[in-house]
Amino acid sequence: MRACSRNGIASSTLRSLGPPWVGNTDGKPEQSTYFQTVNRGKKSLTLDFSTPEGAGILRRFVSESDVFIENFRTGTLARYGLGYDDLIRINPRLIYCSITGFGQIGPYANRSGYDYLVQAMGGQMAVTGLPEGMTGAGPMRVGVPIADIAAGNNAVIAILAALHHRGKTGRGQHLDIALFDSQVALLLNSLSAWLNARAPLPRTGNDHPTAVPNGVFEARDGAILIATFNDREFARLARVLDHEDWACDPLFARSRNRLTNRKALGEQMTAILRSRGKAHWMARLNAAKVSCGPINDMADIEADPQLAHRNMFATLTHPEMGDVRVVGSPLKFSETPVILERSPPLAGEHTEDLLRDRLGLTPGDMARLRAAGII
Repeated sequence: MRACSRNGIASSTLRSLGPPWVGNTDGKPEQSTYFQTVNRGKKSLTLDFSTPEGAGILRRFVSESDVFIENFRTGTLARYGLGYDDLIRINPRLIYCSITGFGQIGPYANRSGYDYLVQAMGGQMAVTGLPEGMTGAGPMRVGVPIADIAAGNNAVIAILAALHHRGKTGRGQHLDIALFDSQVALLLNSLSAWLNARAPLPRTGNDHPTAVPNGVFEARDGAILIATFNDREFARLARVLDHEDWACDPLFARSRNRLTNRKALGEQMTAILRSRGKAHWMARLNAAKVSCGPINDMADIEADPQLAHRNMFATLTHPEMGDVRVVGSPLKFSETPVILERSPPLAGEHTEDLLRDRLGLTPGDMARLRAAGII
């Protein structure tokens, strides 16, 4: 058994997905920076469950576990006697969570699925990218594995709900989470517009499809993001730009008017914004309660004082890799704050500890298992 990362790619794959690598590793694939993103705080056990003895060891772990998460292709674990129906007999309280590309049932159930593919099939690329008629127009993927992330988050939500149900009934259950489902659920207003009005929302690049003005604008020394979602916010924006008349102008006063006259409004705003620098406009707009901010790159994010204040970066020390920098938890608890203590593990780093402490195996047992290639 190898710990599986939250974003749907087996840990063994993520370990070698580089460069770049962590620290002075001489290009060893176990040290990829990608692997560090989603594996802090975990322990790693390597186990060949394709062997009867390896499968037996996994069943022993399952017998005392609350949750079992797997992201193998549909039906894979059942071939080794490790499917839901097999393991629920061992532990009726078990919550068995399967994360796959297309789910446990349906005509696509046996297909493999990765984030990029699911972004394409699940409509994300149809609504992302520059609008038709512009240079570079066409479908575009989101720059982070959004379908993977959504599926991981949905799995956590489902597990928490299943734990609540088990607390009332004593029974576990099988959770079937698909990247495809998760991506489609992210479409929100884009899909609703089609389902209810047969009105596909076009790709709009950096502009919002319905809220105007809401996008990237050029100041004298670079670009900023300005976001307004209602007429009240637009009136505040107009006042900051010394054009209070816009709030009464029939071309711009209502959201639907601004949408129709997006280009004309954008041109007038840009002419004003280019007269001063980014810092000037961000200070004035934020003071007026108009959402506005910079377009940060990774260096900007690392140096952001708000993120520093909220402990969104941490340095963990690994005995072999040295210091590893990770992103902190976005979950903030008043009574039980998240404490980051363990750096992302090496493959099999905790195998012997887990077998000894959880299952009571002796050094001799583990030596035999290692010689047989089971661990």
